[in-house]
Amino acid sequence: MADDKIRLGGMALPNGVLVHGPTAWACAIRRPDGRLEVVAERKRLLASNVQAPLLRGPARLLEALALLPAVKRRLPAAKLPFERPGVLAAALGSAGVVKVVRDSTRLGPAAQELVSGLLSLAPATLALRGSELAAYHGAEHIAIGTYEHGEAREKEHERCGSHLVGPLLGTLMIGNVLASRAPRQFRLAARGLASLAAVAVSTEIFSWMIRNPEHPLSKALAKPGHELQHRLATAEPTPEQLEVAEAALAACLALENGE
Repeated sequence: MADDKIRLGGMALPNGVLVHGPTAWACAIRRPDGRLEVVAERKRLLASNVQAPLLRGPARLLEALALLPAVKRRLPAAKLPFERPGVLAAALGSAGVVKVVRDSTRLGPAAQELVSGLLSLAPATLALRGSELAAYHGAEHIAIGTYEHGEAREKEHERCGSHLVGPLLGTLMIGNVLASRAPRQFRLAARGLASLAAVAVSTEIFSWMIRNPEHPLSKALAKPGHELQHRLATAEPTPEQLEVAEAALAACLALENGE
């Protein structure tokens, strides 16, 4: 990525793309009648102001989540991935199965947490099964990657959140194994703290991976996320879907550049 480029993030929607930068966001969707609709505004919560290690990761996650109500307020027709009833049902079902696994006496603590972590991916996996969402995810990556590198890019992106899967599963497993040793009355709180710590540590590992992409450990940690992107989470977009992503990108950059 060129040094003069603005660092961007994004999120695919079933009918569009959200792109956000350090101080602004923009969302573009395709209406059922084919019309393209775009909105953009300044961010109210700025995670870029948080630079302390272990705090900046959770701050960026909170900032991204805070954008969703703003998107729905400005663009009610935007569809969010987890609005689908099947995805909500999968989340509830996954939570129930995770509880059964953690109560099992047949698995050791480390195995319980590893299986629980994999099961927790089920709702996200179901959300990505829709071809529209996967294609818009690919469009988001192509638009942002092409802007950042100044040349046509593929549908997989080196900073996609899917690369957090490897580090997050590992840190969650370690954190929850330690939390399981807490007294029963404190175990729920201990798991909550372990999850927060796992997010903080995983985002720091992710930042190191981005800075050291050729390191063997970085490649190993990125492998699960890359395979997830390549095989499930992204699809080749149509020209119309790519147009939506490029519209969101242009609107976000216009605000970031003070236009």
